[in-house]
Amino acid sequence: LMGDEPLLLARAAPVIVSRDRAIGAALAADEKADVIVMDDGHQNFALAKDLSLVVVDGADGMGNGMVLPAGPLRETVAQGLARADAVIVMGGGTPDLDGYAGPVLRAWLEPQPHDLAGRKVFAFAGIGRPQKFFDTLRAVGAFVEGAESYADHYFYRQDDLAALRAQARLKGAQLVTTEKDLVRIAPEQREGIAALAVRARFENPAALEALLDRIFP
Repeated sequence: LMGDEPLLLARAAPVIVSRDRAIGAALAADEKADVIVMDDGHQNFALAKDLSLVVVDGADGMGNGMVLPAGPLRETVAQGLARADAVIVMGGGTPDLDGYAGPVLRAWLEPQPHDLAGRKVFAFAGIGRPQKFFDTLRAVGAFVEGAESYADHYFYRQDDLAALRAQARLKGAQLVTTEKDLVRIAPEQREGIAALAVRARFENPAALEALLDRIFP
């Protein structure tokens, strides 16, 4: 089994899913990979990293700043950022980075071309902050006639989709979700569901390129 992120990333490059990061990296090396991008591995010490980027939500920041189980963090902010080569702040807001003195890049998710402006939509999402998606739909000119939120990484059942379709029909609206949600829906169940694609856009692309030049001189 795998989550939605590997399925999305597989559209751009070969993806290896492995509980043991070192074994996964060895397989990538065997497959002649020049670069390994490890997702969600900042607290994994099985591999030495050439470049460590910590991504922080601009609005939520570090949550309550507490370590599990009292909060969302796996280690203290100071410990984690001490190993970061740079921090990427996504979206607006100024999160507390506990005195971090390294490079801070700002980026945001930008909607890709779509045909939702001026259309009635019924939105649903099972991501960390569904409201951000609903707000984005309104920002691109869609009329959100209704919305349903689900748990992060929720896998949709046939009865869930039947209920959503029924609500959309009542509103005379188009069903729309995120790309992450769409890959969690069986292909045969995707008919009639639109997905709003987004891509990360950096405020200063040259700063990102300078970081990557450390790996690709």
